[in-house]
Amino acid sequence: ASALSLFVLASFAQPGKTKVVLYKDRVAAAFDTVDCVKNVIKANPLLFFRGEIPIYYERAITHRLSLEAGVGVTLRNYLALSFTGDDADDFGAGTEIIPRLSFNAGFRYYFVDDLEPQGAYGQITFAHLNYTKDIRMKGPTGELTDQTLRDDRTYNDVRLLFGYQMLGSSSNWLFDVYGGPAFRDRFNVKVEEHLDLTGERPQWAYNVTETKDQTVAFFLGLKVGYGF
Repeated sequence: ASALSLFVLASFAQPGKTKVVLYKDRVAAAFDTVDCVKNVIKANPLLFFRGEIPIYYERAITHRLSLEAGVGVTLRNYLALSFTGDDADDFGAGTEIIPRLSFNAGFRYYFVDDLEPQGAYGQITFAHLNYTKDIRMKGPTGELTDQTLRDDRTYNDVRLLFGYQMLGSSSNWLFDVYGGPAFRDRFNVKVEEHLDLTGERPQWAYNVTETKDQTVAFFLGLKVGYGF
């Protein structure tokens, strides 16, 4: 009888704590049993202007933790953004863009208890980008020759992102807005073209420089997707 009394008193002494634990237990149990969105396919159309076309897959591991991975292709970079260390690609006929694969993977933690992957979150991600192009050299009169120089930019990022993902109220379509800083390791083989006027006849000259450094980049974007 005394043991039963102690149990009853302990239950009434911590009503708030018991309620929180039971709520989290119910959410965790429902995540494993209820038919809800646990997979998401997403696109990031605005990254096209930065020379990347990726597709993302997010898989909910628990009601708060998920894994997001993406694979894509790098093409022409249209934007020169100083805060990301990018250079815009030349639109001239002598620039040949060479597509390369890009990939990223990371873990996402949602700050709220929800059966489905939505709400405010924090995410840490590793990303690899490679932009490659061949620059055709010009002859004495400015005509393009068959000789080329390879321009190559390789970026390895560790990104710390914060965002908000929301499923539609009447459908499984969603949006995901995010932003945050990244530590970027860069290895660049950069081709620079200029007209040399020091000789008797003007001619095109080329400098190829290799650099390896680290910088801080910043990201802000919007993904759209579908959950199932």
